[in-house]
Amino acid sequence: MEPGIVAGRVPAWRVVLLCALSLSIGWGIRGNFGHEHGAMMPGALAAMAAVLLSGREDWHRRIAYFAAFGALGWSFGGSMSYGHVLAYTHSGDSLTIVYGFASLFLIGFLWAALGGAGTALPAYLRRERLTALFVPFLVFYAVLIVHDLTYDALNTALAHALGNTAFAARPEYRQDEPLYWLDTDWTTALLAIVSMLAYSACRRRIDPGASLILHMAVGWWVCFLLFPVLLDWRMTPPRGDNWAGCLGMTVGMWVYLQRDGLGGVTLASLIAGFVGGAGFALATLIQILALRTGWQTNWHSVLEQTYGLINGIGIAAVALVLAPRAPRVSDDPPVRRWTDWFAPAAVLVLVTYLNARKNPEEWVKAGAMPQVMYWLQPITWFNIGYLAVAVIVVWLLIEHMRRPLPILPRSWLGRGQLLYVLFLWWAVIANFERALVAFAPARLITEGVIILNAALCTLLLVLWARVVTPAPEEAPGTYRSPIRRTVVVGVAGAVLCSVLCWAAVLGVYGTRPVDFRGQPRIRFGPRATVVEHPRRGQPHP
Repeated sequence: MEPGIVAGRVPAWRVVLLCALSLSIGWGIRGNFGHEHGAMMPGALAAMAAVLLSGREDWHRRIAYFAAFGALGWSFGGSMSYGHVLAYTHSGDSLTIVYGFASLFLIGFLWAALGGAGTALPAYLRRERLTALFVPFLVFYAVLIVHDLTYDALNTALAHALGNTAFAARPEYRQDEPLYWLDTDWTTALLAIVSMLAYSACRRRIDPGASLILHMAVGWWVCFLLFPVLLDWRMTPPRGDNWAGCLGMTVGMWVYLQRDGLGGVTLASLIAGFVGGAGFALATLIQILALRTGWQTNWHSVLEQTYGLINGIGIAAVALVLAPRAPRVSDDPPVRRWTDWFAPAAVLVLVTYLNARKNPEEWVKAGAMPQVMYWLQPITWFNIGYLAVAVIVVWLLIEHMRRPLPILPRSWLGRGQLLYVLFLWWAVIANFERALVAFAPARLITEGVIILNAALCTLLLVLWARVVTPAPEEAPGTYRSPIRRTVVVGVAGAVLCSVLCWAAVLGVYGTRPVDFRGQPRIRFGPRATVVEHPRRGQPHP
């Protein structure tokens, strides 16, 4: 055993605290960058915190894999729209309020269920299966990059071909796009199926990675066509209905996991999901009650960081439940060794780049940087600099696999700590430099708290993450019983949480709207302000 590392078990409260703070930091940063790419950062941070305090030496060896799949799992929920759902809880209308909290619970559940499954996946797959996931996912994301680069041009070409003058006049309104369908990512879901079928045809078989993507993509289509299309159940019109697609992805993922004997990952998904659902509802309630004080600050960031804090408790619960149950995993023989450098490089460079690349636009808007420097736009210079960093990071990682570099710790626990600290401060600095050019006192509740929490997490990680615990040699058997218990308790908790949040808001505000978001957004009844189906050419209300 390496010097400084001891045998034992980390107290549960330490696991909860570090995971909660890690995901809170990441979620506060996610609120500034947004969407799927932003959600990758809290996913990676929480996964690493859970693994480092789990004591599992076999998990320490896979820390970069946990971070990568944790980031990927949490990214899916970033496609869901929830701004109007938050407004429902501020409306002052009783039915709309309870509907808003129930919808927030569902959104939070789906987001965390996908994130919890991604986080837990490396704990149950043998080396061959785990590394085999990389190729089909890389194929899909390569197709997705082409999709993102050509989407606007394709919309423009279709608009001209169809004579869509509304889109030509006001392309900023998504409902005018020729490819618009309830403001969802249906083209991405379609490409997932097409790309995986083509990939499988080339390989003449459907491998597990392609099967997982197909299960999730087919599930996306089933629930999307069933709920918002056939049943006309639109959670937050006229905003997007990707919630239905995420519901389908979650169900499709569960089917895959259960068919493949990965009950532990299903259990992790459910635990994280129910905690995350309660977290979104409760964080919103905390924000609403705090508004009653009349203090002026960035209350939305308070909501974001509180929601992340509670989500982190869910990931800690997953780690505490699985660490003594999940069987030992081995990385011998080390098949597909390239994934050993690709996984940490993806976390350190790719995840940070996908978010930090949005900063130059903010710098130009704030007047802190000219629009052109030596014939090139700031984003081009930014890409050149990031490419240089990426080449160096990858070069060093590959070289370390050939001949160990003295700068890296010998133990996997030490390497995991280094990866966590590097990624944490890389993300914190990128977030701070985004806000710095237009800093205001209200930003202290965001960037100020994030920096303080990051400093605390660094201290706690270094002090606490030095314990190893023996892993069970065999699986404990079926997970059916804990899965059933989790579902029963979780569903009851969902109903209770929604009702308690509704009662608390009515108890404090009565039927008066919360004076925070302007005109009340009422979902049902004669006073409803929601437009179900906006006409093309009309802006979103």
